[in-house]
Amino acid sequence: MNDPRAFPDRPFLAVSAAIVRDGKVLIVRRARPPAKDVYTLPGGVVEAGETLTEAVTREIFEETALTVEPVALAGHREAIKRSADGRVERHFVILCFAARLISGTAIAKDDEVAEILWCRPGELAGLHTTEGLAEIVGAAFTLLGETP
Repeated sequence: MNDPRAFPDRPFLAVSAAIVRDGKVLIVRRARPPAKDVYTLPGGVVEAGETLTEAVTREIFEETALTVEPVALAGHREAIKRSADGRVERHFVILCFAARLISGTAIAKDDEVAEILWCRPGELAGLHTTEGLAEIVGAAFTLLGETP
């Protein structure tokens, strides 16, 4: 299978959401490379013609079956992976949103997600997470006026 996101000629724009409920944030463990077994926020690539909030809402529902309300941008991250010969193998610019849960029960709805966890921000330190996840989660709690 040819992966159109491998060895790109430009970065891909992606979105994710820090969904907060009862002092906890929802995180997912990725099921497939390149981030297999890494805990991160649910999300994915923005499709042509979508607004950022439409993309966040769609991606979260596709991965977790949750309906959310994106509230504010909590930060951004760049994920760049290089091959052994130094070529850019992957490049994503990820806009991370603070989001409120509207409805639903979290389930791993597609094959990209191996596990879903609700955890307190302090519990992130014990997990293999994407770089900067704790800072994004902290910003989301602040934006949402939540206490961990």
